[in-house]
Amino acid sequence: MKKVLVGYVSRTGNTAKMAEFIAEGLRFSGNEVVLAKISDLKSEKELDGYDGYVFGCPTYHRDLVGSMKTFLFMAQKPNMVGKIGGAFGSYTHSGESAQMIFDTMQHVYKMDMVDLGTLNLKEHVVTTDEGARACQDYGKAIGQKFS
Repeated sequence: MKKVLVGYVSRTGNTAKMAEFIAEGLRFSGNEVVLAKISDLKSEKELDGYDGYVFGCPTYHRDLVGSMKTFLFMAQKPNMVGKIGGAFGSYTHSGESAQMIFDTMQHVYKMDMVDLGTLNLKEHVVTTDEGARACQDYGKAIGQKFS
């Protein structure tokens, strides 16, 4: 069993819901999951000890929320090279945040990112059965990379 951190920021609750569904998918694939708001992760030491990382953030004005930017700089300090990763986000109009997180994890941190790319859902889809299933499937796909 691998240990995975699902860290997220959520303004309206939709990205938090996505994080919960992704965590379910990771658990379905036999992994231990720690679900955390990034505001609760105060130092890079709290990022140690995980086999994988999945980070999520809504898109706000075609950008990451400021706290996610700060978190990504902190998350660069621990060595995540080669670790399994994924990125997700919710949006209403555009949807750039998930790809920004994914690119940071892949190119800056040098992580082994899930082949599916990012999971990016319009906010009105997140709480539907289709949205829940998409998130759970994304979590399962990340979890299967540990096999």
